[in-house]
Amino acid sequence: MEAILKDPAGAVIGLDFDGTLSPIVPDPSDAVIHPRAAEVLGELGGHVAAVVIVTGRPVATVLELGLGLKRVPGLVVLGHYGFERWEGGQVSAPPPPPGVPRARAELPLLLDLLGLADVAIEDKGRAVAVHTRRARDPEGALEALRAPLARLAEDHGLVVEPGRLVLELRPAGMDKGQALSLFLAERSARSVLFAGDDLGDLAAFDAVRAAGVPGVTVCSGSAEVTELAERADIVVDGPDGVIALLGELASAFRR
Repeated sequence: MEAILKDPAGAVIGLDFDGTLSPIVPDPSDAVIHPRAAEVLGELGGHVAAVVIVTGRPVATVLELGLGLKRVPGLVVLGHYGFERWEGGQVSAPPPPPGVPRARAELPLLLDLLGLADVAIEDKGRAVAVHTRRARDPEGALEALRAPLARLAEDHGLVVEPGRLVLELRPAGMDKGQALSLFLAERSARSVLFAGDDLGDLAAFDAVRAAGVPGVTVCSGSAEVTELAERADIVVDGPDGVIALLGELASAFRR
C-alpha cells in the first residue's frame, strides 16, 4: 500500500463487481451497487492512473446496475472476464461465441432431467450461468450440476467457471488474471490494488503477484468463500469494507 500512497499517479485500482462493489443477492438481476461506490471511485479516479472493474458480468449490466459509474473519471470496465471493454462511453468486443447460445438452449432440459427446476439460469450473452442460491439445497444442487455442466461445456467448446453457488459456462481464452495483466501492461502501472470476493478473482490475485510491481490484494470477505481470504493481504467485511478501505485511500490522497 505504501507504493500506492507515495505514487498514486502510477497506481491501478482493480475491482470485481458482485460481492465486492455490490452485495450478493439471490437474484443477480436485483443486485445494487454500494450507495457510496460511485462517489468513492470518482474521487480515486482523480488521483490514480486508472480505476478498472474486472467482472464476469456483461459491461451493459454493470453500467445499468452501477448507478453513477459512467461519471467516474477514466473508469474502464472489462466485462465477460475481459472479452468486453467499456471506456469513454464506447464498448468494444469480439463476436459472441456460438457455443454459448447452444448450451443455453440445452440447459432447461438438462435441469429438468436432474430434477433441479428450482435453480436459476442467467443468460449473460457471452456466457450462461446456473445459480443454485434459491434451491432448497443450494450446495447439494451445485454438486449435482458439476459433472453434467462440465460435459455440456466440453460439448460446446466452453469452460466452467465456479463461483458462490453458481457455475458459469463461458468461452476459454481469457480470465480475470489475463485481463488484469494486459491492462497493467497497457497502463505501465507502477503499483496495483485488486479487490475481489470469489474463486474467479484468484486469477487476478495471481496477476497482482506476477506483475513485477508493488501490489495489494484485498478480499471482500464472506463465509461462502474462504480461499480468497487465505491468499489476500487485506480482508475486509464485504462491500461495506471495500468501500470504507477505498474511502480511506482517497482521503489519504487528499491529505
